[in-house]
Amino acid sequence: MFEDIKERVYRANMALAENKLITLTWGNVSEIDREKGIVCIKPSGVSYETMKAEDMVVIDLEGNKVDGDLNPSSDTPTHLELYRRFEKIGGIAHTHSRWATIFAQAHRSIPVLGTTHADAFYGAVPCTEEMTEEEIFTEYEKNTGVVIAREFTDETVMQIPGVLVHSHGPFTWGKNASESVQNSIILEEVAMMAWHTMTMSPDAVCSQYLLDKHYLRKHGKGAYYGQKKGEEK
Repeated sequence: MFEDIKERVYRANMALAENKLITLTWGNVSEIDREKGIVCIKPSGVSYETMKAEDMVVIDLEGNKVDGDLNPSSDTPTHLELYRRFEKIGGIAHTHSRWATIFAQAHRSIPVLGTTHADAFYGAVPCTEEMTEEEIFTEYEKNTGVVIAREFTDETVMQIPGVLVHSHGPFTWGKNASESVQNSIILEEVAMMAWHTMTMSPDAVCSQYLLDKHYLRKHGKGAYYGQKKGEEK
């Protein structure tokens, strides 16, 4: 019954490893099926070397297990909070990828410094506020989703499909699991470029009009980047 979504989520999780965005088991990807009211997510603490599609865990939006023999990722409440808050999100990825996590640990947002960033993120990738002691010791994983949600509106959440959690690491999202991983790949590359750019030129900036041009030509109403359906070569 859930074979298709399990396969998609499995492949998305494996793509984190293939793109060297995770170490050991430090990462997870999920996808939501809003019509069925279920979320599929990686199991907790399972090695990528032995993990299989059938190991993926299916839960409802309250976190109750619907299908699967293993426990879901410990970050599941964070994913569920974001799915509940933002209906446009269809897939979520979380990693501790090196460069993005450096920014999170430095408590720094990633500024727009060039067109690589502008092609994917319509503004700085924000770093969240530090979580309070109460937030950490009362429903920590759910409250991680709460502090992430504070950084976005229904409009901006898909314009800037990523965030750095203060002292923790990056979360990215997209219309499905695969797109959320793609945004993780882009975010890591952008973070690496930003760190080196800021080291060489602390005052570097990218103009708003260049940001507008590059983001909107791919994602705006009159987008013209790429091929139209049926025109791919």
